[in-house]
Order: sequence, then structure tokens, then C-alpha cells
Amino acid sequence: MAEQAEYAELALAAARVALQQGEHVISGTVRLTCTDAVLHSLLLPALAGFMPQYPALTLELATSNAFANLSRRDADIALRLTNTPPEHLIGRCLGRAEYVICGRPEFRETLEHNPASVPWISPDDSMPDHPSVIWRKQAFPAVIPRYRCSNMSAVSQLVAAGLGVAALTDFTARGLVGAEHLSEPLQGCSTDLWLLTRPDCRALRSVQTLIEALAPLLRAALAAEQAR
Repeated sequence: MAEQAEYAELALAAARVALQQGEHVISGTVRLTCTDAVLHSLLLPALAGFMPQYPALTLELATSNAFANLSRRDADIALRLTNTPPEHLIGRCLGRAEYVICGRPEFRETLEHNPASVPWISPDDSMPDHPSVIWRKQAFPAVIPRYRCSNMSAVSQLVAAGLGVAALTDFTARGLVGAEHLSEPLQGCSTDLWLLTRPDCRALRSVQTLIEALAPLLRAALAAEQAR
């Protein structure tokens, strides 16, 4: 009952906004999925920039390492770091994210001279195809991570706590207090950022409004990282 009352209240609020602003008001619920790392480092600042302009628009956020099945209506929009977006989805490539080794400055000298002796932090076996895992196994095959995490947000938190080093996207590494870039962008380790949706969602004003608002903000955020 409480949930029904909440939805009824939201519907009434949307109706009031519609009456005030006329037929051009954007309303409805949009379901968006992304990873924890992308949510905190890229998506939240972008949402803060434009969501107040759409008071009748409701956003449901789901964080997961796996692609949501947009064909099953698990989500309307997926914001994903991938070099191979699913062919059945349509979308925009917003730019490219580079990876760097990130950690506290006291790890820098040891990392340069003996990388295997530094405590490494890595995604666990649930993400065997993550770009940072593939790169590390190729660049430092003798390295055995001391810490393994189920998502990249946890990896970055361990780095910020000073527990070791990890290969992180440049936009994630930039926001970690106390940690620094300990390398140049890693060769052969970069990923495109895609904003994806289903073909049938092109007719939904709420979905298209969100995509049109998000795309330039996220593209600018990635471009700013590349320019640093």
C-alpha cells in the first residue's frame, strides 16, 4: 500500500507539473543501468546538471557488472564501457577511456623497479574479460593480485585506502583522494563508453530526452580527461 501511495503521489506531482508547463513537459519513468564506477565518476555529476530541469521525469538506476538484458525490458538505457556493444542495441559512442596504474605515491619507486613486489588490487574471477585483467596478465604475468574485488568501485576504494595499486580508468583515478597516476596511459588498455538503448525506445520522449541530455555532458567529461 505504501508503494502504491508513493507512485500515486508521484503521478499527481507529474500531473501538476504538466498543467503548469503545458503539453511539452517530459514525464515518465526511465530505467538506466551502469556499473558502480561509471555511476560515481561520470553519471552522477551529469545527472546533477540537468535532472532538476525535468521534475516530472523519474529515473530508476541499477548498477551491475553484467549487461542488462534490454530486450527483456530489464532497462531502457545502458551506459557501458565496452569495445563490443551488442549488435541488437542502438546508441552512441561517447568517447574513449584510458587506463592508468593508480595508487599512493609511496608505491611509485617500487612499482618502477619491481612491479611484482607491489600489492596489486584486481577484479575477481567474475570479470575475467575486464580490460585491466587482460592487460595485467599480458604486461606482468608473474603478478598475483593480493586483493580481488567483485566490482571496480571496490577496487578503487581499496586503492584510495592505500592497500595497493590497480589499473583504473583515468576518470576514476582522478577522483581518488590521496592516490596518484603512477603510469602513463597503458598501451592496449582502453575502452569506449557507449550510451545504448533498444530500437523501440526511439519513440519514447522520456528515453530520448535523457539520452540527448546525457550524451554531450558525458562526452565533454571524457574529453576533459583526455586533455589533462
